[in-house]
Amino acid sequence: MPTFRYVARTRDGHRLEGVLEAADRGAVLAELSRMNCVPVRVEESGSVPAAAPAAGRFRWRRQGGSARMSTRQMLQFTRELSDLVGSGMTLGEALHALARRGGEGDAGTRVITDLRDQIVQGRSLSDALAAHPETFPPLYVSMVRAGEAAGTLAASLERLAAHFERSQETREKILMALTYPGIVLLVGSLTVVFIMVFVIPRFASMFAELGSTLPLPTRILIGISRSLTGVQGLVLAAVVVVAIVALRRALRTEAGREWWDRVQLRLPLVGRVVRAAAFAQFAQMLGSLLANGVPVLSALSIVERTIGNRVIAREIRQARERVTDGSTISRPLAAGKVFPSLLTDMLAVGERTGDMPGALAHIARRYEAELERTLKLFITILEPALIVAIATLVGFVAISMLAAVFDLTSGLRA
Repeated sequence: MPTFRYVARTRDGHRLEGVLEAADRGAVLAELSRMNCVPVRVEESGSVPAAAPAAGRFRWRRQGGSARMSTRQMLQFTRELSDLVGSGMTLGEALHALARRGGEGDAGTRVITDLRDQIVQGRSLSDALAAHPETFPPLYVSMVRAGEAAGTLAASLERLAAHFERSQETREKILMALTYPGIVLLVGSLTVVFIMVFVIPRFASMFAELGSTLPLPTRILIGISRSLTGVQGLVLAAVVVVAIVALRRALRTEAGREWWDRVQLRLPLVGRVVRAAAFAQFAQMLGSLLANGVPVLSALSIVERTIGNRVIAREIRQARERVTDGSTISRPLAAGKVFPSLLTDMLAVGERTGDMPGALAHIARRYEAELERTLKLFITILEPALIVAIATLVGFVAISMLAAVFDLTSGLRA
């Protein structure tokens, strides 16, 4: 089928470019007229093999390449699209308005432009979003599809924006909580390495020239320094590099990722943080999907694919397989012993009252609060522990050097 590249002007004078596939040039002009656009230039740019479609039928051809939005761009796009559609603007007009705001080479603008072109060619928004899985996850597409079916697209987009904003806030809390301990660990480690590689060897040469017997801590320190700066240090560095590469490759496998997720859940204190974040995310996603009209089994399947932790995802899959009546999920979740009894009991109350989204929203708030408390406790313990560890290493180095200096000074006085 011929492919036409067009340039047109909207009624308010804005330039609009795109590609359409149609039977002939007249079909393109008719479609531009239906878009309330004035054609400026329409050129045939080629053809694509296809079964002979009906005259005037347009087919979508993706133009976005591998462009993807950042998380912040996706959040802003969702919030603005919800506001525009909620104000009464048609979906095509809203996407066109958003596409005009960005820069021409911006990846987010290319994605929005691609969505607009697909909508113009008759595709649904959910199908257009599904063509960009690197930007819009299955949760996003499913909630939009449910909103389209129910005629509540603006409300669905509003819920999506609220959900992803909460998820972003949770990630930022964890990142901010780990920033200071990470800086302390990095600076302390670099300081110790610098002392061992550059400072200790100079003292060792000075002590060797004086020829006195050094205290045991000093001899241990010099031995470690020599092992780090000599051939043994190169071998150790090579072993560390090989171990890191092997670990990264192992973690890329399904079995390796599941093992790592299981280890995280079992670590003291860290496991509490991981579980609280995962349970809050589970409740947020499932509640948003159910509130938007997505069936329970479909919602569980979507949550399983997006939950992140494979141990919990496997438990959700097994619970979904144990669901018999399509609505009661608290018992199947409780049977696996991964989800806490508090969560499943609160979920059972929502099932009895018929307010599953409300119960899940309450569960999400409860585990978000637990996550915040656990993070504070984690940082309260981690920060002094790191400081004490670094201070112990630096103190050992200082005491070892001072002990040698005092022994040498005492020998010279004698």
